Amino acid sequence: MERYRNLSGNSNVVAFEIGAGSITVQFGDGMNYLYTVRSTGAAQVAEMQRLARAGQGLNSYIGRVVKKAFERKWC
Repeated sequence: MERYRNLSGNSNVVAFEIGAGSITVQFGDGMNYLYTVRSTGAAQVAEMQRLARAGQGLNSYIGRVVKKAFERKWC
């Protein structure tokens, strides 16, 4: 996983991994969430990938738009 840059300084996102049509996001509590085009849609995955690379806005976007549309979660 790649460390999330957290440019705003207040994100709960710690790390991410981008795959073909997916993104895995690790949060501060150690939980990992897999978001896929199947679970949340292609446009949402693309935006999460963009925000992850930018290092800002990912946690907020997930909370506002994606919410609980993950395919799988694990610790």
